[in-house]
Amino acid sequence: MNVLLWILQVVLAAVFAGLGTLKCIRAKEKLEPMLPWTADFSAGTVRFIGLAELLAALGLVLPAATGVAPVLTPLAGTGLALIMVLAAVTHLRRKEPAAIVVNAVLFAAAAAVAWGRYGPYAL
Repeated sequence: MNVLLWILQVVLAAVFAGLGTLKCIRAKEKLEPMLPWTADFSAGTVRFIGLAELLAALGLVLPAATGVAPVLTPLAGTGLALIMVLAAVTHLRRKEPAAIVVNAVLFAAAAAVAWGRYGPYAL
């Protein structure tokens, strides 16, 4: 189970590091064609979401790998699960069911990491 959690952590970190970086460095106008939900939010909010995803991606791997403040790993998983719930609410409001499926998969992975690292497979 520990190996599965590490795989989930690395995959989630890669996904959210990429998405977070994209939201942080690209102009909002350039994000809208690929991420239509960004039209509903200010540029600052989109950047904030990107920064939160980027920091959570780092928090999934670095504390666990270095042994420095490993409690941050399950907290990062919990934070990403919360972000996915909020994202699903946004996509539900916008009537984007395909995006909700993606949010549900990412939520399940983040929740599994949080559960595993808080409980039976804590670092």
